[in-house]
Amino acid sequence: MKDFEIEELTITDMQAHLKNGSLTVRSLVEAYLERIEAIDKSGPTLNSIITINPIALDEADRLDAHFKKTGEFVGALHGVPVLVKDQIETKDMMTTFGSIAQDGYQPKDDATVVKKMKAAGAIILAKTTLPDFATSWFGFCSKQGETKNPYVLSHDPGGSSSGTAASIAANLGLVGVGEDTGGSIRLPASFTNLVGVRVTPGLISREGTSPLVVFQDTAGPMARTVTDAALLLDAMVGYDPADEYTTAACIANHKGSYADALDANSLNGARLGVIRNAYGSNDNTESVEVNQIVDSALENAKGAGAILVDVEIPDMMEHITETSLYGSHSRHDINQFLASRDGMPTKSLEEIKENGTFHPVLDLLIDIFEGPVNPEDEPDYFRKLAARDQFQRLVAGIVAQNNLDALVFPCVQILPPSKQDVRDGKHQVLTFPTNTLIASQTWMPSICLPAGFSENGLPVGMELIVLPYHEPDLFRLGYAFEQANNVRRKPEYL
Repeated sequence: MKDFEIEELTITDMQAHLKNGSLTVRSLVEAYLERIEAIDKSGPTLNSIITINPIALDEADRLDAHFKKTGEFVGALHGVPVLVKDQIETKDMMTTFGSIAQDGYQPKDDATVVKKMKAAGAIILAKTTLPDFATSWFGFCSKQGETKNPYVLSHDPGGSSSGTAASIAANLGLVGVGEDTGGSIRLPASFTNLVGVRVTPGLISREGTSPLVVFQDTAGPMARTVTDAALLLDAMVGYDPADEYTTAACIANHKGSYADALDANSLNGARLGVIRNAYGSNDNTESVEVNQIVDSALENAKGAGAILVDVEIPDMMEHITETSLYGSHSRHDINQFLASRDGMPTKSLEEIKENGTFHPVLDLLIDIFEGPVNPEDEPDYFRKLAARDQFQRLVAGIVAQNNLDALVFPCVQILPPSKQDVRDGKHQVLTFPTNTLIASQTWMPSICLPAGFSENGLPVGMELIVLPYHEPDLFRLGYAFEQANNVRRKPEYL
């Protein structure tokens, strides 16, 4: 293993090495642990990892022993070291939700999604950083401090799945799990040259995951390739009686692997609706770079046979504002979760506010402190809730009227901001120019795909949206786009 290259390793290649005897799970885990120490804890100090699994090597030995004895893998994720956002409960490691107020909390059980990955043979290698209770687009965490972007260390990796994004981009694990309410998987994927997937809410159980807007939340895969994201998602989806929203998995009724849909030729003849009013203003130099990079990537897609159709979402920002429920829902949903957990050090946001145990940069969390105790107490709540169905019909109608296979646009309208600009308050969560809210607030599945790099080496992502429950189309088209562009690269300084 000493000469084995773990950088940019894929699940398929790793398991091929396990089968031919050139690799063991233990040696792979050891290599990642050494890399975490060299890159995350020292050297460039990305600060993306909160807790390392103390029994990771024991689990690796168990998997190696099983394979040696039977010649078979435990499951489809046999030996895969996964990095999991510390918003998701794990019984073998503390779970802090990024909050210093919850330091030391030890869940009694794994979240459902963790159980499913373990059953498929995965090893939960470590837990990753996030802003307190997933309340920011940026990597500031009261428990751990600031997480850096591995491509340009002075810039932000995005949030709220900051640590998963930075660590997977830097090859500190094979694949990762984030969580997405308004864009917390896709925005950091865009900022770190990764593939990030938001599924139709309910395909993946949220049992054991702290909420932000409970019916909008979903975990999802973050990976360096579309194929790895698909293989990880296979182990994550499914009905869970502990989460009533997972009836969505029954409705989707997907059979087989999402990787079965991958076809490098699927852009040929595909009609992609380019949402032009989701592009940033050309008066902003950062937006100009993003626009040029995404349009160049779309030209490559056109070269692979895609048909580009310019479209607009009428009154897009008005619809996004009208369907935003973070101020109405999040205080209630987070408090309800905290109160339900035995052994939780701090039981309410009110206590956190009173004690000042939160990161001061987190403007959305400060707003949430002042939200209604119950969402129904907000006078406009039911109107805003109903507006979501209207927004979904509007966007789905654009797909239908133009006979589109998907909608595409820049994931975020500007480049990843500097850490200093965030510290200085130049960016606020509710006004940050991210387009990820389109899919989130219409309950439509989407994928962020690497589109290219700015002149100073900052990643830019393109987002692709399909109709609800059409995840196979998401992967089919996403894979072909990835093959047509091929812009994934490891951070140069590592």
